[in-house]
Amino acid sequence: MKKKFRLTDLDCANCAAKMEAAIQKIDGVTAATVSFIQQKLTIEADDDRFEDIMAQVVKVCKKVEPDCVIQL
Repeated sequence: MKKKFRLTDLDCANCAAKMEAAIQKIDGVTAATVSFIQQKLTIEADDDRFEDIMAQVVKVCKKVEPDCVIQL
């Protein structure tokens, strides 16, 4: 499953790169991109576990950028 999510309060391109790298390491994620310019997260992951994977994505993003919110 491939989905796009809007991000709010993503402050810098470096944080976006760190988030992208961390998301790609999550088990079940096949592809992920975080665009600082567009304030957008695009993720491709296993359909069966998508909700669990997104919960992990939210945790990873909060660790890198505490103010960033993923519009689920």
